[in-house]
Order: sequence, then C-alpha cells, then structure tokens
Amino acid sequence: MLPARFDRYRRPARRVLGVLFIAAGVLHFVVPSFYVAIMPPYLPYHRALVLLSGIAEVLGGIGVLLPATRRLAGWGLILLLLAVFPANIHMFTEALAGQGWSFYTVGLLVRLPLQFVMMAFVYWCAVPPPATADAE
Repeated sequence: MLPARFDRYRRPARRVLGVLFIAAGVLHFVVPSFYVAIMPPYLPYHRALVLLSGIAEVLGGIGVLLPATRRLAGWGLILLLLAVFPANIHMFTEALAGQGWSFYTVGLLVRLPLQFVMMAFVYWCAVPPPATADAE
C-alpha cells in the first residue's frame, strides 16, 4: 500500500489509531445522545446500536494494539467504519436540509470520502501482510 520506507511509522501510527478508537468508543457511553441523534431513522434500537458500536470501537482499538488480535481487530474496525457510513450520510443530508450549505455541512461532506481514507489507514496499520505482522 505504502512504500517500504513508511514501515517505520506503522507502529506509532497503530498506537495513535488504537487510542483514537478507544477514546471514540468511550464517547459513545459519555454522550450517547449525540450518536443517537445522528442515527438514520430507518435503523431500530438507536441507543442499543450506539452502545454496541461504542463497545466495538473500544475492543477494536485495544485489539489493534495487541499482536495476537491485530489483524482481526483491523478487519473489524474496517467493517465498523463501513457500517456507520450511513449515519455519516444521514448526518450530512439532515444538516444540509436544515441549514443549507455552510462551513459545517461542507465539513460533513468532506468527511464522507475521508471515511474511506480512514479505512485504508486502519488497513495499513493493522492488517499488514502476515510476514510483516509477525515481525512487529
């Protein structure tokens, strides 16, 4: 994915990734109302899904820090990022309908493709080829 010269950054990037996901997951329990508010209306059990995704983020963040669970946690986080993508779309469309184009709505729009950049970052950090993963 990236040239080999970037491999030395994988370990510190993985630590940052793990801490970010742990912190984001904890926020699901600290301010669940924020996450419930951005849930698409067609999904049931908003609060339960928010808490479940918080657990998944915390476990994924911890998992990428541990060599034994790193690959599985990486794939799990990628799937989680895909699963929450509809909420990001819903958040953007609701903001656009409610306030029109603003700095905030443009930021939400820019965030959409960045979700895929984040998936690539998780992949690079946590799902390296098996030979590389064993060496770290």
